[in-house]
Amino acid sequence: MGFRRRRGGLGIYVIARLGGRLADEIHEIQRRFDPKLANRNPPHLTLAGSSGMGPIDPATDAVELEARLAPIAGSTPPLILEPTPPQRFMQTEIIVLPLDPHGPLRTLHERIKSSGLTFEEPRFAFTPHVTLNFYRTLDAEQRRDLLAWRATEPVLVDAIECSLSREPQSAIRLLTLPLLGSERGGE
Repeated sequence: MGFRRRRGGLGIYVIARLGGRLADEIHEIQRRFDPKLANRNPPHLTLAGSSGMGPIDPATDAVELEARLAPIAGSTPPLILEPTPPQRFMQTEIIVLPLDPHGPLRTLHERIKSSGLTFEEPRFAFTPHVTLNFYRTLDAEQRRDLLAWRATEPVLVDAIECSLSREPQSAIRLLTLPLLGSERGGE
């Protein structure tokens, strides 16, 4: 079950950094349209922290994170994900690159959710995405240009990472786990 609303922006997030050529292209898009976002974190999708499940209780230590998440990462094969066209995120000015919330990505999300870790209540339904623009307010032309951009290939997810968020300070990386499952052995 959830813990009380975090104070001071504390919470542990689980993200998947993107790999492959498209990750580099996304990072260039972020640099062009939102340099602050591009400088804070490489392109990634959030698996726990904002949608579908809130952040993990910040009192959770790295030993427990590893004990709960290593079996999941060890039996999950790397994911090849096909992005869909950019869109505005849920009645905001934030522009994201959505990913299909079904299939292997949903399975990974649900396995993390049922790992026995304590999560805060989520703010949104599970809506996996890569944020393209967050901090910068775009004018109409910039918004049109960003929404017109199209991903030309899939992205690779081959690891998950747990970080303690300490907004407004930089997050502290606690743990990185490679996705090691085979196509036949993954759930």
